[in-house]
Amino acid sequence: MLARTRSLLLASHPGPTATVTVLAVVLGIAIDLPAWRIGALGIAILAGQLSIGFSNDWLDAARDRAVHRTDKPVARGDISVTAVRRAAWVFAALTIPASFVLGWRSAVAHLILVASGWAYNAVLKRTAASVIPFVLSFGLLPAVVTLAAQPPAAATWWALGVGAAFGVAIHFTNVLPDLDDDASTGIDGLPHRLGRVAAGVVAFVALAVAATLVTLGPVLSGAASSPTPLGMVALALCLAIAALGIVLVATRPPGRLLFRLIIVASLIVAGSLVLAGTSLTA
Repeated sequence: MLARTRSLLLASHPGPTATVTVLAVVLGIAIDLPAWRIGALGIAILAGQLSIGFSNDWLDAARDRAVHRTDKPVARGDISVTAVRRAAWVFAALTIPASFVLGWRSAVAHLILVASGWAYNAVLKRTAASVIPFVLSFGLLPAVVTLAAQPPAAATWWALGVGAAFGVAIHFTNVLPDLDDDASTGIDGLPHRLGRVAAGVVAFVALAVAATLVTLGPVLSGAASSPTPLGMVALALCLAIAALGIVLVATRPPGRLLFRLIIVASLIVAGSLVLAGTSLTA
């Protein structure tokens, strides 16, 4: 039973699932949501991300087996496709009431976010539009949080831009190690069409854009007179990560390190968003 539970957990894409959930909770703290709303937000986001993660391993099961993905429990035979499919639908169903606890505006934004993730897994990953679900989903994440406030508030333009830019970076770096396997199984998304080096460069340029927006956005929108010292340190760290990522893309085969660099940068930016506080709202 324990081994089956562990395999099911691994099929949920626990790293990205946890990262997105933590980002949402951090944003909730940044705009001073009440503790119970932060908890409800975390539950709703977690349920939605679990449904997306499980749907990915369910829908990709045949492809993962064809290319012998040893990191996928379904491909290894540790857990059945049926179990993962059932988990995807259960968490998708739970996402709906969990989201409406936050109010209908936040719920609608979150359900669009989750539907976008499912659309990528089901169809769009095979097309040149593969990046759109990531731009939409990550771009909407700040809005899900700010609309959960009482009264609901729209997210500021630069916060939406930060999310959208991170969506590009996450999508591109996540698929880079799998370009050859994807090509052999009919996956031809935008990063595949651009090629390894170009896609990698775009990913880390998008990271630099996100870091710049989170540092200078409050100034440009009039919410702050100048960047904070900690914000400038965060920007410098993210730009250094972006530069390192471009060097790695250009000089060695892609690996999971690139995606981990983006995750580290996302946590740094999340800290900067906490410093931005209520300027996240329009």
